[in-house]
Amino acid sequence: MPNRRNVYLFYRKSKEMNERIQPLYKLADEHNFHIVNDMKEANIVIGIGGDGAFLQAVRQTGFRDDCLYAGIATSDHLSFYCDFHIDDTEKIIEAMKTENLEVRRFPVIEVQFDNNPSFYCLNECSIRSSVIKAFSMDVFINKNYFETFRGDGMVISTPTGSTAYNKSLNGAVVDPLLPCMQVSEIASLNNNDYRTLGSSFILSGENTLTLKLRTDNSHWPTIGIDNEALSARQIEQIKINLSDRQIKTLKLKDNSFWQRVQRTFL
Repeated sequence: MPNRRNVYLFYRKSKEMNERIQPLYKLADEHNFHIVNDMKEANIVIGIGGDGAFLQAVRQTGFRDDCLYAGIATSDHLSFYCDFHIDDTEKIIEAMKTENLEVRRFPVIEVQFDNNPSFYCLNECSIRSSVIKAFSMDVFINKNYFETFRGDGMVISTPTGSTAYNKSLNGAVVDPLLPCMQVSEIASLNNNDYRTLGSSFILSGENTLTLKLRTDNSHWPTIGIDNEALSARQIEQIKINLSDRQIKTLKLKDNSFWQRVQRTFL
């Protein structure tokens, strides 16, 4: 990281957290890194706390493709996006001094409601019923009608997001080197009136998925953008495709995606 010296720390402000990050300021000063208060000045963004903090760091800084992202965990829970632990300063120092780092690029999906500005997701976009009642929508792939879905919802995940909500729906775990997105159903109803594929399916980055909410719905679903929720009120269609953007993350060479999958689930 010789040409990247401006670091922005993203974390939940509290007295306890302010005390825990003080050693990071000292390390940065000792190794000629500059911690900045304006995220626009940073070329390294560090999310401190866990995967949720990392996702928020990426979202709050605008999914920038001109900087590097890194994650530092503060608890002992397993984490997919955090290669470092806040108490393991030796590993952080070693990473600053050596080339024991890799830059990995994670795919991002782009979500557009009607003709409004797009949102971006590093993990997944979920469309879920906001009440205890199924809703329906027509599913199109590249403007071609595919199926009519009725049920509790759908999850459209990136490869890195395939280990999150998608996996709990029996979706496949996908290598992040594959530029694709995965579509998984949430409790679909299959009968003489509605028929879906009934299993997860994977679309390449060349495809566009369009979900059109049917007018016979008596309520509006809730849309999840990673770990944020949005209301789908008055929205007619949701268009989802793989974005040209990629999130560049700092990863230790001995901590690959599949090594993280192994330690988390096996």
